[in-house]
Amino acid sequence: MNTELNTFEYKKWIEELKSKIHSAKRKIAYSINSQLLEMYWEIGKDISGKQEKSEWGSKFIEQIALELKHEFPEIKGFSRRNIYAIRQWYKFYSTKYQFVPQSVAQLPWGHNRLIITKIKDIDEAEFYCNETIKNGWDRDTLEIQIENKLYNRLGSADNNFSQTLPAEQSKLASETLKDPYNFDFLGLHDDALEIAIENELVKNITKFLLELGKGFAFLGRQYKIEVSENDYFIDMLFYHMELRCYIVIELKAGKFKPEFTGKLNFYLSAVDSQLKRDEDNQSIGILLCKKKDKIEAEYALRDINKPMGITEYKLTDAIPENIKTKLPSIEELENELIKKEKNRR
Repeated sequence: MNTELNTFEYKKWIEELKSKIHSAKRKIAYSINSQLLEMYWEIGKDISGKQEKSEWGSKFIEQIALELKHEFPEIKGFSRRNIYAIRQWYKFYSTKYQFVPQSVAQLPWGHNRLIITKIKDIDEAEFYCNETIKNGWDRDTLEIQIENKLYNRLGSADNNFSQTLPAEQSKLASETLKDPYNFDFLGLHDDALEIAIENELVKNITKFLLELGKGFAFLGRQYKIEVSENDYFIDMLFYHMELRCYIVIELKAGKFKPEFTGKLNFYLSAVDSQLKRDEDNQSIGILLCKKKDKIEAEYALRDINKPMGITEYKLTDAIPENIKTKLPSIEELENELIKKEKNRR
């Protein structure tokens, strides 16, 4: 390569140019997708309206599919099944909107079909539309978040953010926390020790970050800080890109105890003194406990001057108890094998 084209100035310029092209491609894709969904909206509107007024029978949708596929063979999406989905999608959102909602129009049709098959409430559906756009979820990730009931868990953790953070940051921090966090991807039993849970969370850091949500950057486990010649170790340290602050996570395998907040408060003071830069916001602490009492949590947080939230996590047994009881024992299996062997003779 020409040395003049290997300079920092050129590299910076070419990256900016590539970024503009990527941005333009995304806009084109969004525009095409939006136009497709606007067409689907009109199709759904016409079909729903005609079905309500006419008596054309149960073969109506099937005949439409045949007609449209014959007329527009180059356009996919005119199967009988998809036209049923278009009608269902239109009827779902048209109870609230006259035109296709903006957040809905930004999602691919596959995402839209998934949402209307899994969700029955429009506000909840719009929540998943907005979260998908914000986080860039593919369809598999969206399905995981729906199955894990993110809508019911997000923003429900006990916290003191309104008393310790500016209003805008308090709102974002509250919306960031979940209660409970779902750690079923670890495959651990409910009696797992803290060190085992922590080890598995680090081994499965990609899934852990997905469960935490957008913006978390992992900085380390058992993160050492030194205070007055003594070493202390933070269970897990993160930095949140949107909140612009350090996140200290303390993991407890048992029930929440009020004294946990004192230790977390100490860690937050140390992080703010030693790691926080002028451009960073106040550090936030998260206590992850197996169980908590809401009243105890509220009392414990009431006079704490550092921002922190208290939330539960859930572990799923590798084999759930209700299934274990239905499985044969080793002795039963051995007896069954003996019977089969006798019958062969």
